[in-house]
Amino acid sequence: MSAPASLNPAQMQAVHHLDGPCLVLAGAGSGKTRVIVHKIARLLQRGPGAELAPSQIAAITFTNKAAAEMRERAKALVGAKAAKGLVISTFHALGVRLLRADGAALGLKPTFSILDSDDVHGILRDAGGTTDAATARRWQWAISLWKNQGLDAAQAEAQAANPDEIQAARVMARYQERLSAYQAVDFDDLIGLPVALLTREAEVRGKWQAALGHVLVDEYQDTNAQQYALLRLLTGERAMFTAVGDDDQSIYGWRGATIDNLKRLPEDYPKLKVIALEQNYRSTGNILRAANCVIAANPKIFEKKLWSDHGDGDPVRVIECDSEEHQAERAVARIQALRAQGGAVLGAGAPEGQAIEWKDFAILYRANHQARVFEQALRKAQIPYKVSGGQSYFDRAEIKDLCAWLRLLVNQDDDPAFLRAVTTPKRGIGHQTLAALGQFAGQWKVSLYEALFADSLGTALTAKALGSLHEFGRFVNDLEQRARHTRGAEEARPLLLGWLKDIDYEQHLHDGEDSEKLATARWTNVLDFVDWIAKRCGGEMVQDVGGTVETEKKSVLEVAQTIAVILSLAERGDEQNVLTLSTLHAAKGLEWPHVMLVGVNEGLLPFKMDDESLTPESLVQRLEEERRLMYVGITRARSTLAVSWLKRRKRGRETVAGAPSRFIAEMKLDENRVQEDPRERLKALRAQFAARAAAAPTSP
Repeated sequence: MSAPASLNPAQMQAVHHLDGPCLVLAGAGSGKTRVIVHKIARLLQRGPGAELAPSQIAAITFTNKAAAEMRERAKALVGAKAAKGLVISTFHALGVRLLRADGAALGLKPTFSILDSDDVHGILRDAGGTTDAATARRWQWAISLWKNQGLDAAQAEAQAANPDEIQAARVMARYQERLSAYQAVDFDDLIGLPVALLTREAEVRGKWQAALGHVLVDEYQDTNAQQYALLRLLTGERAMFTAVGDDDQSIYGWRGATIDNLKRLPEDYPKLKVIALEQNYRSTGNILRAANCVIAANPKIFEKKLWSDHGDGDPVRVIECDSEEHQAERAVARIQALRAQGGAVLGAGAPEGQAIEWKDFAILYRANHQARVFEQALRKAQIPYKVSGGQSYFDRAEIKDLCAWLRLLVNQDDDPAFLRAVTTPKRGIGHQTLAALGQFAGQWKVSLYEALFADSLGTALTAKALGSLHEFGRFVNDLEQRARHTRGAEEARPLLLGWLKDIDYEQHLHDGEDSEKLATARWTNVLDFVDWIAKRCGGEMVQDVGGTVETEKKSVLEVAQTIAVILSLAERGDEQNVLTLSTLHAAKGLEWPHVMLVGVNEGLLPFKMDDESLTPESLVQRLEEERRLMYVGITRARSTLAVSWLKRRKRGRETVAGAPSRFIAEMKLDENRVQEDPRERLKALRAQFAARAAAAPTSP
């Protein structure tokens, strides 16, 4: 997105409103991050007695990537020294900060563990007494939604609508007991427990309200009920906050986000100042008109209409396709045709003649399964691509192994981490030994690690098994002590590499892979992870407006304490010159010069609306959210947009007739719009280039 040279009048108004609650309705591409960082600078520069220290300003967002971008932009504006003190973090990282500092009031140790999705799934299978992964996953989703609504197990059971929900609520009660015993929390608890803490403990609430003079919330439309409760508790009666969001981009209702949080703001805060950012710095006029027409069919909470001064640009194209394979072929042909044009089709503000690269393209779809046929077509055409939302680097088994070790160093009561670490790599401690240890720990109500050192454990295990466990325990104790006292990147790397050598982890990877190439690739990931942790231990020199300053050094143990949150929201933004395949949900917040929305059929987008379990009200809400998803897809495009639909599509093993999505008609494109065939366009371009080459004078 081309950023404005200076703040426009609406942005200026948002930045300078400092004396009460403020809602900034930031339309797609309207420069919302710019407003947030300029408002941070304005808060730091208020008059004598009214200015805020950096540590009194909190900017909260949803992903580590967004938080990192915000911090970099704030640093460029206010300098590294001031930016370093700002509380710029995700909701969940802020929750960790609260619980590490004051969680003792809820019975939590400062070194509590944060469980990832796989850990939660395993504990739920155990708590529910099932080996069926799908059943445990359904419980996991239900429990997460209940927690996001602020419900405990008893409240969830009281409102359960069927036997499956009653069972899930009862499993939730046993699951919570296990979390308490493990001194562990799940990701949803990182919001729910701070809400409980601030609600119950007036002294703690007063402390945090005094500490935070102004709170800015990015992507406010994506908040759930508990996140809104946390915002209210942190800001108190003074209500010094700025919520930045867009009701037209609220697309996460399925995971607990509620647009009601936008509706409630003017009700809960009568003095709320509402400012709409309507100037779009991203897209051409034709793209924005299509977006405005689609979203106009939804009821409005606040009035807002995007406009741009980039000119009309290329018409929005509608492409009719015979099948999924035909659609993929036409997408590839369109990409090749646009590439052949070079800079003839300009992005917003792009210099004339600028080459079009692979990374300038995105193919967006409603559901993950739609990617496969495009992958096949792109590989056939030798077009490099990446699939957004594929396996995360941090989901790899080798990285999860090492994270389990680090979690155990932080919290010896973390039984899931203990079980993974003690068996990775294998060290002669088998299932029978671990079963006996688990039985002993359960009998005495202690963690597995604590049971390991009990004087009477010898009565339950053989001398050989006991010796192996004690050796493991001594190693963990020694590693924990060294991690506690190892500070900075230069000390962290040798410690981590020495640890991997001591447990012979590289050999473990080679033993577990048939292919030498795969084992080497996994070991490369491990070395990358070591470097990633070492950098977070700090000690690096950075330039500030006042000269060179050194970032604060942290110990390996301190970095390990925050690692679960970092990993849970991790996004590795490696810049590669590749086309992006992405779901519409994963594309939110991103942009490309050239976008194709594919599979825009009834039954796909909007997703099938014939679910008999939905009430009429729920059906209306679902359709409105699907329309917002279409709006998000349209507004990802800067320069060109093509929308394709299928005349015949696969549904299971059948091929059924397809109908264009109602959203295509809602775009209200010119009735004489081009029904283009990119293959013909590419042929014409090639013929044109051949004619030019033939007409060119030959060299003597």
